[in-house]
Amino acid sequence: MYNSVEDVLNYVRENDVKFIRLAFCDIFGVQKNISIQASELPRAFESGISFDASAIRGFLNVEQSDLLLFPEPGTLAVLPWRPDHRRVARLFCSIRHPDGRPFEGDTRSLLRESARRALQQGYVCKFGPECEFYLFRQDEEGMPTDRPLDAAGYFDIAPLDRGENLRRDVCLALEAMGFQPEASHHEQGPGQNEIDFRYSTAVRAADNLVTFKAAVKAIAAQHGLYASFLPKPLRDAPGSGLHINMSLYDQRDQNLFLGDADGFLPQAQQFIAGILRRTAEISAFLGPIANSYARLGAFEAPRYLTWSRQNRSQLIRIPAAEGDFSRMELRSADPACNPYLAFALLIEAGLEGIKESLSLPAPTDRNLYEEEQEGLASLPHSLSEAVDLARKSGFVRRVLPGAMLENYLAQKEEEARVVEQSEDPFERGRALHFDLL
Repeated sequence: MYNSVEDVLNYVRENDVKFIRLAFCDIFGVQKNISIQASELPRAFESGISFDASAIRGFLNVEQSDLLLFPEPGTLAVLPWRPDHRRVARLFCSIRHPDGRPFEGDTRSLLRESARRALQQGYVCKFGPECEFYLFRQDEEGMPTDRPLDAAGYFDIAPLDRGENLRRDVCLALEAMGFQPEASHHEQGPGQNEIDFRYSTAVRAADNLVTFKAAVKAIAAQHGLYASFLPKPLRDAPGSGLHINMSLYDQRDQNLFLGDADGFLPQAQQFIAGILRRTAEISAFLGPIANSYARLGAFEAPRYLTWSRQNRSQLIRIPAAEGDFSRMELRSADPACNPYLAFALLIEAGLEGIKESLSLPAPTDRNLYEEEQEGLASLPHSLSEAVDLARKSGFVRRVLPGAMLENYLAQKEEEARVVEQSEDPFERGRALHFDLL
């Protein structure tokens, strides 16, 4: 970890780093960067590097187009899939206006503020994402196809599982970048894989997830493959989820999901209750594309606003775990989301539950995949329904800056319209994002 500007500059000088990628995400979670020479790094730290924000979807218009990137020293990581000679490193950045004001569309800074508010109230929320993805073959021109790498299933091994070498390379790359993969395996779908990494604080967990997706895509390309984080890339195969594990710590560094007779402490119950209450309203950010809603309700993807212990048909489950691994798991989100937005909204919903001392409803201990469940509130069934709920939500408007929210929802409304008016909404929704995720 390099916590100061001087530490970063010394490392760059002493370790043959010649190129610095200044990285950030747009409001939809798509990573962007500008590459500068190492000699320009002192200037970047001191006065920022300008860019045309009107060219970034959802940022600014042409009349107000200049923004500045300021790299954050604690995020330095060398990219291990790039050459060892004249190395390439990455720094995540905060985004500011030319007069020094924070940019309202900087979702990373938004998450930092939510984590800060939680800390002011005596809580630290930690996240451990579990991210699924598909590996597809490329055609002779290097373009992605919809032919999966293999026909293996859950926990299969080689030679059925053809993704193990890629997963190995990804795990080694992530270790070299300073965070800890915990497990990797073949998932249920053909060519579907999962790599899990250790929990961390909110901003670092979101940074890690953005880094993970970039690493998987880059290393897959080196293997002659295409990695897709589309929520539902194949019509008749399992979708890819982003299972968000969350734990809550108090000022004594006690995990509040550790036990009393009910299994976890009252603040943790209230935290879950707050998230249950707001998940439908924030679904447009947890499942942000039309294709997200093709995934829900089948293959262990939830449909209803329920919780239980261990039961994978629920929106929220409490895994069988002990100590620091005691936690809740939200199962509706998918890898297309902007993790900074998603995590910020979840923190704020949980804190609201604690503030209002919400009661956690009784668990729903039955298989919700087998048939329609009368009387249970459900998640939105489409992107247009999710966007409508977000527009009407006072909670969402309280948490997200107005201009950013309007830009986000306007883009999503247009996507929903295009998909719903097509002859085959599934194929149209898939085609809109297949090459982007």
